[in-house]
Amino acid sequence: MAQTVSLSASPRQATGKGGARQARFRGKVPAVIYGHGREAQPLELEAKALEKALHGVEPASTIIELSVDGKTAKTLIREIQRHPIRPDIIHVDFFEIHASEKVKLKVPVHLVGNPDGVRNAGGVLDQVTREVEIEVLPENIPDRVELDVTTLKIGDSLHVRDLSIPNAKILTEAELTIATVVPPRAEEVAVPTPEAAAEVAEPELIRKVREGEEEEGEGGGAAEGGGGAPAKPEAKGAGGAAPAKAEKAEKPKGGKES
Repeated sequence: MAQTVSLSASPRQATGKGGARQARFRGKVPAVIYGHGREAQPLELEAKALEKALHGVEPASTIIELSVDGKTAKTLIREIQRHPIRPDIIHVDFFEIHASEKVKLKVPVHLVGNPDGVRNAGGVLDQVTREVEIEVLPENIPDRVELDVTTLKIGDSLHVRDLSIPNAKILTEAELTIATVVPPRAEEVAVPTPEAAAEVAEPELIRKVREGEEEEGEGGGAAEGGGGAPAKPEAKGAGGAAPAKAEKAEKPKGGKES
């Protein structure tokens, strides 16, 4: 059965965005109550009391006994607005309900058990649908719906039609999948291309010319003319042109290209 929580609220005189900001500045949460032909009535609640009341419960399926000016009304929370950055509640919509009238609401679906496909085949349990909409009398509102997934093997699924909710009509489409067991997700390993493999196998050898070798190259012509040890002549191909490989040799600093 649904849980019941009691809260106190007071009428809010200042309305609009300015009135809501003033209420939050005073540690209040602006709210509104409507339903059953009554005009929407602006309210405000203590922020700390509201957070404490909603802690550990399912707000959408919890009956709120809201006391306003000494009168108590049974309500359901239709919407909770929170701050975009902080977890603070900034506005609440309450919908008044009567014991003799059915209401439509969404209740959470909780999976129970460890699937066979997870235990014995390394599969992964994936919950696709986390809540369903029902129509029910207030006294029969469940706080949640449980679904046993113990027998599921890899590839098996459970749908909305497999749910059983006493004294309630399920409005969500019957064929909608709630949970399924999928095969284990293998990690993708990038396969190197033949070109990349060749680059790894045969890295280019880059040889840095030492300072002594640069000096030897710069003074090679003078040594040859002055009777010293001649520099090692460059190999030339046919027609006097140096081979393509020789062109890659690093030229001495300050030298001129022949």
